[in-house]
Amino acid sequence: METVGRIAGVSQVTVSRALNDPEKVSAKTLRRIQEAIELTGYVPNMVAGALASRKSKLIAALVPSITNVIYADMMQYFINVIRESGYHVLIAETGFSQDEEQAVISTMLSRRPDGILLTGISHSAGSKRMLLGADIPVIEVWDITENPLDVCIGFSHIKTGEEMARYAVIKGYENALIVSAGDERALRRKDAFAKQFAKLTGNSPTEVLYNNPATIERGRKGLVSGLEKGFKHGIVMCSSDLLAHGILIEAQSRGLRIPEDIGVLGFGNQNFSASTLPALTSVQVDRSHLGQQAAEALIARIENRSLPTTTIDIGFEIIERAST
Repeated sequence: METVGRIAGVSQVTVSRALNDPEKVSAKTLRRIQEAIELTGYVPNMVAGALASRKSKLIAALVPSITNVIYADMMQYFINVIRESGYHVLIAETGFSQDEEQAVISTMLSRRPDGILLTGISHSAGSKRMLLGADIPVIEVWDITENPLDVCIGFSHIKTGEEMARYAVIKGYENALIVSAGDERALRRKDAFAKQFAKLTGNSPTEVLYNNPATIERGRKGLVSGLEKGFKHGIVMCSSDLLAHGILIEAQSRGLRIPEDIGVLGFGNQNFSASTLPALTSVQVDRSHLGQQAAEALIARIENRSLPTTTIDIGFEIIERAST
């Protein structure tokens, strides 16, 4: 508040009055204060009066979807470690929107959590300002970068896409169809796969993209669209196992042989993937390890313990099954 007042050219008392009783502040002064708040990323502390210790014992965790097993599994392991350390977790769903994430970050920071978990490394400028201004530990998961906000734990989506392409070529597929959701991480895998596959085979993949989240229905429709675009045989690279499951169903309904006519390659290695017919080849990311690593790193940062690195790559593995 002192910084906001200094930038706006008013006293800290005036800033407090503007936040708590804006009707008593002139429109011009209020506008200057609001501009200063936006510039600094300051989030009003709604619980400071009740927190003499300045510790809330709360951890904020933001995930794109609370129903997607990919994130649910990771969060369960994350929460287990956090709880054992004497903290509690507030979970919020952001979808895949940076604007929604920024709104949730603002709300969460107003409760003054001791640390925050974010999904991904791509955030709005406003979110970054708020997080840096909050001066609390931040763990970004499911991705890696050399320049995290604080600490990032995950894997390279570009390397994942490239390795999926190399695997497809090794298995003898010369043509490819990509069926992908439109979130930023899925698109990076998609682009890396397409570039590497074209480089190795000379054939650019056919693409079917969705702006909406992955579902089995969209997987079935994705194969239909791919066939209508001229894809006849080869590998189908999917951004998730849900889409891949839909591909399997649609292919078999059309009498296509798997893996002879088309191979199907998923991502996420969900619990059902080994039980589809045929069993689904998929990229596995160790979700339990990711959740545990994220929790341990966050607690270490809260307790001011040093970490050997701020970028932790947990890697990935292609689990080969009958679909390829």
